[in-house]
Order: sequence, then C-alpha cells, then structure tokens
Amino acid sequence: MNLFTGESSDAYFGGDVPASIRPLLERAAAAPREEVGSLLWTARALAPTVLPIYYALYKHHAGRREFDQAHAAATRGLLEAARQAGLDTDWRRVTPQTVPAGVDFQQNGPARFWLFTLKALAFIALRRQLPDEAAELLAQIARLDTGGARVGDEVIARLLASLG
Repeated sequence: MNLFTGESSDAYFGGDVPASIRPLLERAAAAPREEVGSLLWTARALAPTVLPIYYALYKHHAGRREFDQAHAAATRGLLEAARQAGLDTDWRRVTPQTVPAGVDFQQNGPARFWLFTLKALAFIALRRQLPDEAAELLAQIARLDTGGARVGDEVIARLLASLG
C-alpha cells in the first residue's frame, strides 16, 4: 500500500524511492502529524533528487494548511523535476517549442511529475489567495498538455472560476 496516496502498491508517486529512504517515509506515514514534516524534510535532505519526497512534503503541508511550506516544497520539487526532465528551471519559459525531444508529459517520470506539480502549485496559490498566479499556472498546463495527460488541473480551474 502506498502510504501517502492510499493506492494498493508499494510504488510512490513521482518515481522510485531508494531502499535507504523507504523506512524514513514509512516512519513519516505512521508518525503523529506534528512529527511528519521533520521526518519528510530529513528525507529530502538525505535524498534531494527523489521526487516522491517532494510530493509527500507538499501534500503534508497543504493538508495542514501550511501553504507557505507547501509552496516551498512544491517549488523545490518542480526545480528538481525540471532538472531531471531537461526542462528550463523557470516554468514560464517552458513552451511546446522548448520541450526537449522525447519528453512526454503523459508517461510517468520527471516530466509528468513536473506538470502535476504545476497543478499543485496552482492549488497552493489559490489557498494563498493568489488567483492570478493560479491562473498563470493553469494556463501553462493547458499550453503544454496537448496530449491530454490530465493531471487534475480541471478541478483547480473550476475552483478558480468559482471565485469569479
């Protein structure tokens, strides 16, 4: 069972987790809420290239309404995913024309994690009362998701529209 997503699997969203880090993530999943953040940030310090740690971090902090920390974790995860996928580190400069050949937002891997994290940042922006930033992030997803990767951005778009 994936302890963070509830899916029946031992896989983590965002890719593989080294065996040396798995026990720390398992401890975080079972820990009291007030201890989870420190365990996850420790995992991030030990394995800063492991994308699932960023997902767990931003989900944890968003769930606790710690939106500044969620933003920090998602931003760091976005940068690492960009590096791994060969994308520009400034998400605003990523266009269909600048996406390297072979990068596929529909396949599990760093590029899809990057696109999904843009969606997470849009949600976090809404919760931080930054609707213009959320709209900009959603527009970027729409520009790049020409293959229909469907990362759940339509839900955030409806929330944004409801703010009217």
